[in-house]
Amino acid sequence: MKTLSELTDFYYKNLYPVLKTLEEERIALKKKLIKIGIIYISIAAFIALFLFQNAHSNFNIFVFYLFGAFTGAAILYKYLIKDYKNTFKEKIIAPLIKELDKNLDYLPRLHISEHNFIHSKLFTSRPDRVSGNDLIRGTIEGVRIELSDFHAQKRHKDSKGNNSWSTIFQGLFIISEFNKHFKGQTVILPDNAQSTFGDLVGNWLQANNFRRDELVKMDNVDFEKEFVVYSTNQIQARYILTHTLMQKLLNYKRKTKHPLSVSFIGGHIYIAIEYNKDLFEASVFHSLLKYKIAMQYLETLHLAVGIVEELQLNQKLWSKV
Repeated sequence: MKTLSELTDFYYKNLYPVLKTLEEERIALKKKLIKIGIIYISIAAFIALFLFQNAHSNFNIFVFYLFGAFTGAAILYKYLIKDYKNTFKEKIIAPLIKELDKNLDYLPRLHISEHNFIHSKLFTSRPDRVSGNDLIRGTIEGVRIELSDFHAQKRHKDSKGNNSWSTIFQGLFIISEFNKHFKGQTVILPDNAQSTFGDLVGNWLQANNFRRDELVKMDNVDFEKEFVVYSTNQIQARYILTHTLMQKLLNYKRKTKHPLSVSFIGGHIYIAIEYNKDLFEASVFHSLLKYKIAMQYLETLHLAVGIVEELQLNQKLWSKV
């Protein structure tokens, strides 16, 4: 797998000319969006004012209209930027992934399966709706890996039968071979209880989490501050989570700068990194030529795929038995 420095060199030497053309398209698209947006908002505001003045007769119509106006704006926006986004992924993201490692494939319209998400045991709620994109899969140094943007949601119904949705998880979901067979399952979650309620109350809440398996206390103080561990087997949890691996998970979490959840189940490692946006979407309102924008794409891509090297999943100490 190429280093971040090598990937950056490729980006500027091979893709920068393409970026200049895309930047022209972005500027034209931005102007088009602003014009259409002004017209749309003006018409929508005029209708909203008329409905509001007559809202005393039927306030529900006014509320329904506002919801429809916002929904329509979102659909129109996605339609207008669709071609631009697809071109960016085809001409920039796809070559970057192939340059990162030729054994990787990029499928921008697909995402990891719902089955794998549920099988990870990282989240106790079963999703009612899933979506995602930017599936990357293949092998890194002989280790199979699969990752994508993923959004899992739960449906709720009120007393009137109206639906609302809450997010179970949104972000980057990674699956990789752990290359060591073991029984049971071990789940590592962000330690929100202790950081929120303190050691005494936090420890009690962790130990009495009836939706999880047995609490495992680790002897790494820094790791305990960041994570809480649950497992069906205390001995195997400590066998998996060596001091070296705990430190590498800590380092990886600090690099991502986002909440991190990990599980070890059936010879695989599952990693969920929370983000509130799609990671490989083209920017419309910021220049593609800015160094900071470029590095966000490169660093995120390298960090996600680099989990194999970061945790040394390819080394013999994790060879299958």
